[in-house]
Amino acid sequence: MKCIIIDDEPLAIDVLSDYCKKMGFIVVAGTFTNPLDAISTIKEEKLDLIFCDIEMPQINGIDFIGSLDNSPLFVFTTAYSQYAVEGFNLNAIDYLVKPIPYPRFIKAISRAKEVLSYQQRPIDLGAHGNVFPSHGDPAASSPGFIFVKAEYESVKINLDDIEYIQGLKDYLKIHVKGTNKAILTLMSFKEILGKLPPNQFFRVHKSFVVNLNCIKTVQRNRIVIHDIRIPIGESYRASFFPILGL
Repeated sequence: MKCIIIDDEPLAIDVLSDYCKKMGFIVVAGTFTNPLDAISTIKEEKLDLIFCDIEMPQINGIDFIGSLDNSPLFVFTTAYSQYAVEGFNLNAIDYLVKPIPYPRFIKAISRAKEVLSYQQRPIDLGAHGNVFPSHGDPAASSPGFIFVKAEYESVKINLDDIEYIQGLKDYLKIHVKGTNKAILTLMSFKEILGKLPPNQFFRVHKSFVVNLNCIKTVQRNRIVIHDIRIPIGESYRASFFPILGL
């Protein structure tokens, strides 16, 4: 993973550089105290991630990131937590408040790796014109259906018919096309996600998993599937929006 660090405080740059070195797989391609000096590196290098401070004398970090065309993934680093909402509205991977603990840094890097893994998956329109299934993914070669236990029988459900899955205490409600009655099954999200192809189904909230091919529109904090509005959880936004190219 290749990154750059932008911060007007040299000590803050040293801390992040040391954290990156400890991770072992992160290459720091450059450090900058003036964001404007980083523009040529951003254009010339194939960067995966930018660490960017917000309060800087030359230009606000949020304004700087917002001015970039085709920006790499980015993490805001700042001593001021009031910028968090504005930062996430730009689809920041994470928002780290100084002083940054090393475990919190690791969590941000894990999020970045997860998003990069989704972005690097090959995209295939498939036989039915769906955008997300890929023949390069082992899950894409699945039989196209799953079985779940509902009441006293195992019910077969075609993957393309699943619109979204809703958590309800110890149960899951699987909403399928063409019916107003959801399938109720005693399962956890971990169990159901183990059955579903990850390039077609994505958890967008602690209580919701959606079929990406069924999304009608995406709004700032919610998804619309057949006029059903599904919330996008704060901790899921940074991973979800880049998958859609938003």
